[in-house]
Amino acid sequence: MTATSSTSTTDETPAGARTAAPRGRREDFSADLSASIAVFLIALPLSLGIALATGAPLQAGLVAAAVGGIVAARLGGAPLQVSGPAAGLTVVTAELIQRYGWRTTCAITVLAGCCQLGLAALRTARSALMVSPAIVHGMLAGIGVTIALAQLHIVLGGTPQSSAVANVRGLPGQLADLHPAALGISVLTLVVLLGWPRLPGKAGRALRKVPAALAAVATATAFAALAGLTLPRVDLPSWRSHALPELPEGPVLGLIAAVLTITLVGSVESLLSAVATDKLIASERGTDNRPPRADLNRELRGQGAANIVSGALGGLPITGVAVRSVANVKSGAVSRRSSMLHGLWVLLAAGLLVPVLDLIPLAALAALVMAVGVQMVSITHLRNVTRHREILVYGTTIVAVVLGGVLEGVAVGIAVAVALALHRLARTRITVELLDDGVHRVCARGQLTFLAVPRLSRVLNQIPHTAHAVIELDGSFMDHAAYETLQDWQDSHLAHGGSIEVIGRSGTSAQAAGERTVGAGPIAAAGRTGRTDLSDRAGLADRLRRADRARRSAPRAGHQCCRPWTPWQNHCDHRTAGVRTAAAAAADASRAQTPEQALAARRRGAGQLASGISAFQRDTAPHVRDELARLAREGQRPSQLFLTCADSRLVTSMITASGPGDLFTVRNVGNLVPLPGAESTDDSVAAAIEYAVDVLQVSSITVCGHSGCGAMQALLNSAPGTPMTPLRRWLRHGLPSLERMSSRHHAWARIAGRLPADAVEQLCLTNVVQQLEHLRAHESVARRLAEGTLELHGMYFHVGEAQAYLLSEGEDYFDCRVFDSVGQNV
Repeated sequence: MTATSSTSTTDETPAGARTAAPRGRREDFSADLSASIAVFLIALPLSLGIALATGAPLQAGLVAAAVGGIVAARLGGAPLQVSGPAAGLTVVTAELIQRYGWRTTCAITVLAGCCQLGLAALRTARSALMVSPAIVHGMLAGIGVTIALAQLHIVLGGTPQSSAVANVRGLPGQLADLHPAALGISVLTLVVLLGWPRLPGKAGRALRKVPAALAAVATATAFAALAGLTLPRVDLPSWRSHALPELPEGPVLGLIAAVLTITLVGSVESLLSAVATDKLIASERGTDNRPPRADLNRELRGQGAANIVSGALGGLPITGVAVRSVANVKSGAVSRRSSMLHGLWVLLAAGLLVPVLDLIPLAALAALVMAVGVQMVSITHLRNVTRHREILVYGTTIVAVVLGGVLEGVAVGIAVAVALALHRLARTRITVELLDDGVHRVCARGQLTFLAVPRLSRVLNQIPHTAHAVIELDGSFMDHAAYETLQDWQDSHLAHGGSIEVIGRSGTSAQAAGERTVGAGPIAAAGRTGRTDLSDRAGLADRLRRADRARRSAPRAGHQCCRPWTPWQNHCDHRTAGVRTAAAAAADASRAQTPEQALAARRRGAGQLASGISAFQRDTAPHVRDELARLAREGQRPSQLFLTCADSRLVTSMITASGPGDLFTVRNVGNLVPLPGAESTDDSVAAAIEYAVDVLQVSSITVCGHSGCGAMQALLNSAPGTPMTPLRRWLRHGLPSLERMSSRHHAWARIAGRLPADAVEQLCLTNVVQQLEHLRAHESVARRLAEGTLELHGMYFHVGEAQAYLLSEGEDYFDCRVFDSVGQNV
């Protein structure tokens, strides 16, 4: 069985002292050395290509790559992040070079680095992550479009224009004046770049170890040299003529804007890349042999120092680069040495490989950078922003970046995002309707803020003074202006002889429903009644004050998952006075003495079911509808078969933090797996295993037992000669677990360094181990295990502790230390 926890220990070893086997220094250095070479082979052509795209001296890209690798890696706070010249700053840098010249741009880079040091000293790194992802992705997509349009002219054999609009306008003329040699080399580069990761067979797997970017540029260079094509090529001048920065010259406001643009874009891209790298490390390696989490303020400090050094040495601006960081992690890097070594290799290449680099056609580098620009318009990001209804922010940012520039595009994106947020905040629907019995029902759906006060007043004033009014508040926030409006109207309405009833979110008007129904909204929960009669002396003011206090002290929206079927509500503070739990309804049903009472109890149960369905349709369905629609179109592709007990206390989606499409779940009494060929009238478990393994191609199977299992208790208490029932016939599949526990040839299963509390817990633990052996006897499982494409896991859930334990490899030992302090599992 595949290990899912740290290495095994003997009984004498304390559980808290178990740690992953330490790696040797030589092993770590070997991994870092290998990863550094892989990253260097990616960074070298990309650095030259980005320098070409900006219009800077080509050596500036190599300087930035070397400084980013050495300085940013040594001083930064993200150990496995790789820094260097990035496509995200290409458009900004190109504009600065065109406006101020290369040497002034270097000085601007130095000043931007100083600003980053200042921001790091103020510990503002986390603040950069407050920018909406839709704006960041829109900015990067806009930069990608601009890069692609500019490089397309070089691909076609021409020269890019000064702006994206000019490049679009000049494209027809460029197409009419094609240069076949440049176009051919560019097409060859793109074909190799896109086809390299798809090379088939064993030879393809071996060749794919060479980065696609390097393979594409090397192939195009070799072809151009062998064919004797006359093309513009890389021209690395002598280092003696390398340009260094000079004092900035130009309008002060323009220079300040340039420095702030480099600072903003570089900082946000670096910090987002650091966070993404952290997530990748967690998903790739879990808690085993992973470096510390990124210190974002230290990372910002390292980026600032690197930009100061790069600008001072005549290099491009530097940011953290996601592509190279991903390659670093995937290549097995374990420390910051990998990125530092990659910088050293770039430095050596810049000094020793100049004759080789001078053979590279500029058209090949342009094609490479154009592909990078196109890839920056991510379909995944587009789907995400569409799903979160931020496509307007995303699209507006792209257009603004392409038409106006990066800083202008980000400013426009922020303005649109703020306007959209205000629109959603102000989008409150307030309606009034007259019911059959003369009751006026007012529904306020959305947040009640000062922006909704005019509509609220207009609707309330439509209600006759002496009428009975039902106010439904479907929202989580009410500001002071709306509160005062409701209070003033309530005083006036009651003074004229009217009556008022307030119902919180999910509450129902008594007159509309024909009976008194309790709500579960903020006001209902606070006042301990979903149906608030405001004609008493307390008045609306007191009710709203109590509602606001309870809302602030109540658990957050994360508890919404606990709301239906309300025994949980005792703990989640959602239940209101008068709410009947499922347990109470069952108790009443058992005490019912008359048919009328039994019928009433059944109706209450049906009402709870209907209420739960209604809550799902209202609160949950809107959030999962898009994902379920995708699963309906594409079919299910779960990664895991999860076999567990039918016990109602085991909520599989909760204890595994899974959602629709994640788990193929099989539940039965006792989480049993009948042996193939065993006498049984039920093949449902075997059928589910065959379907999951052979059809769904799951990659792992988990057997999950739990504490206090009634099936294991029944096995222990079974007596010979007891008449056979369906339950006893089914539990015969658990007899091997009972025999295993009683056998002296098997060590007792342990849990978190202790022996089981009693015989029932011992049998529950042993049963998990035994059912995993039963799984191995199934033909489809045995075949996939032999192929190495399937893993088996054992799991035990202690209900009273709300703690999950995983089975260690090679022994009957359940451990909870595979979960870290923030609940992230391996």
